Amino acid sequence: MGRRLERCRRPLAAMFAAAGTGFALLALRPDPTPIGAEVLVAARDLPAGTTLRPPDLRKARLPEAAIPSGAIRTPATGRILAGPMRQGEPLTDVRLVSSALLRAYGPSTVATPVRIADSGTVRLLRQGDHVDVLSADTPPTGNPHTGRARLLIASAPVIAIPPHHPNDQGALIVLATNRPQATTLTAARPPLAITITHP
Repeated sequence: MGRRLERCRRPLAAMFAAAGTGFALLALRPDPTPIGAEVLVAARDLPAGTTLRPPDLRKARLPEAAIPSGAIRTPATGRILAGPMRQGEPLTDVRLVSSALLRAYGPSTVATPVRIADSGTVRLLRQGDHVDVLSADTPPTGNPHTGRARLLIASAPVIAIPPHHPNDQGALIVLATNRPQATTLTAARPPLAITITHP
C-alpha cells in the first residue's frame, strides 16, 4: 500500500502543479472586454487659441466615471481651443470655440468678438478672466494724448482667445455679453483697450 502511494505521489504532484500554473495564467490573462471608452486627450500642454493638429491629441481609454460631460470622441483637427489644456486632459466641447461656450451664461448671452489694440495685453488673458472694455475718446483737437478713456462695458467674461497672427492689427478676444453690450462694442470706434478685473 505504501509503495502504491509513493508511485502515485509524483504524478499527483505534477498534476496539481500544472493546474496551479493554469489558474495563475488564467488570472493574469487580460479581460477581453475593455473597461470604459476612448476619448481624445491633449498629447502635450496646449495654449489657448491653438488650431488643433493630429499630433496635439491622442486617444485614451478612461473609465466611464472619469469621462467628463461633453467629451469629444471624434476627430477635432482644425478646431480652435478656447482655453488652455494640460497634457492628458480630456477634450470637451467647452474647450473649443463654438456655441457651447455660451451654455454656462444663460439664453440671453451672445458671443461678441472684440479687437483690442494692444496685443501684449491680450497675451496676459486666460479663458474665464473678466475684463472692462474701454474706448479712447479723441478730443476735437485731434491730439490723442489729451483725450480720455470711456468705459464701454464692465466685467465681461472672456470665453475665447483666437490665435494671433503677426500681420494682424491688435488681437481678437471673444466675450460673453448681452445684446445691448454687443451693440455698444460693435458701434465703438477703435482703438479699444481692456483692463483685467475680478468677476
